Amino acid sequence: MITFKEALQKVLEHPLDLGNEQVPLLDSMGRYLDEPMYADRDFPPFHRVTKDGIAIQFDAVIGKVQKIRIEDVASAGMAQLSLEDNACCIEVMTGAVLPKNTDTVIMYEHLTIEDGLVTINESVTKGQNIHYKGSDESKGAQILSVGTRITPAEIGVMASVGKPMILVKKVPKVCCIATGNELVDVDVTPEPHQIRKSNSLTMLSALSHLGIKGSSLHLLDDKKSIEEGLSSALRENDVLLLSGGVSKGKFDFIPEIMDSLGVEKIFHRVAQRPGKPFWFGVHKESKTVIFSFPGNPVSTFANYHLYFLPWLFRSWGIKMETQFAKLTVEQDITPPLTRFIQVSTHSKEGCLHVTPVVENGSGDLTSLSRADGFICLEPRELAYMVEEVVRFIPIR
Repeated sequence: MITFKEALQKVLEHPLDLGNEQVPLLDSMGRYLDEPMYADRDFPPFHRVTKDGIAIQFDAVIGKVQKIRIEDVASAGMAQLSLEDNACCIEVMTGAVLPKNTDTVIMYEHLTIEDGLVTINESVTKGQNIHYKGSDESKGAQILSVGTRITPAEIGVMASVGKPMILVKKVPKVCCIATGNELVDVDVTPEPHQIRKSNSLTMLSALSHLGIKGSSLHLLDDKKSIEEGLSSALRENDVLLLSGGVSKGKFDFIPEIMDSLGVEKIFHRVAQRPGKPFWFGVHKESKTVIFSFPGNPVSTFANYHLYFLPWLFRSWGIKMETQFAKLTVEQDITPPLTRFIQVSTHSKEGCLHVTPVVENGSGDLTSLSRADGFICLEPRELAYMVEEVVRFIPIR
């Protein structure tokens, strides 16, 4: 049995070179950029009006003209107009190009308009209500960097710079495999000795947030069917995420079968709770990477975040930022196991604080719905004290 730090290091020593691919803009949602994005023009590309109202030349009007004649109307999408008489104004709509020879916009709410003549009712600041050309970004400026996760905000940015196709980090082909005779489908009413599948669905949904459309497989506790299923999965996937079959029970066949299929065991069993029976290996021929987690739902979910995610980001060449939080209660973690404790979070005085979630062991699936993440507490003789800073692993 090895320590958590040793296990994580060994996992990170076996990344895959996943490469990249071009995908349509809308299909890039949730993916990670593998090219920098640059502004192809100034943003905004013109002096943009930000309020419906009138555009004037400040020095020619304010304090000099009581009744201002409307010369024209400019709306969004029109070519730039020009103010011919500096003592007049042009009505402008939000998003319009600021007319030539004007430098200030006054909103309708501050005006009275009668018979085409405008009276200003509020004080005016020169240059107000204008979004100036290039004030957001200048042409050629880098606006998104490699490794950025694409959300709706990034979709909008990339659309604005004319990118219909996006170069993204290629995702691995992943199969989520559940083992056990006790498992039935979600839409089945289980017998007293059965439970519905949840671990594989949990992992599939977690993968979907990364833009990975994983597949799933259910293997019964039978050596022949497990061997056949794993043999096929190893040929067809880059990564296998297994749940169950790696403890010391009489029907935990996974380690033995992996060996027979030519999978090199990197390690089995880690000094941690939950997730102690974790098995990790690499298929010698296909180079498929295998994460075989214990079957308890909290163990599977914790190990997915502790090992698979750091491995994936290492394969992508993206650095995962370590997060920290302060304890709200004392924690006593004696040797030899590293503990990963489910916590809820709240902000206090600008710092993230964490409180352990009440749970009933690693089989308590419902406790995950109350948790915002895990804290990592290494074993030591002295207790972890209130307000002590500890590592925090978010799951939301």
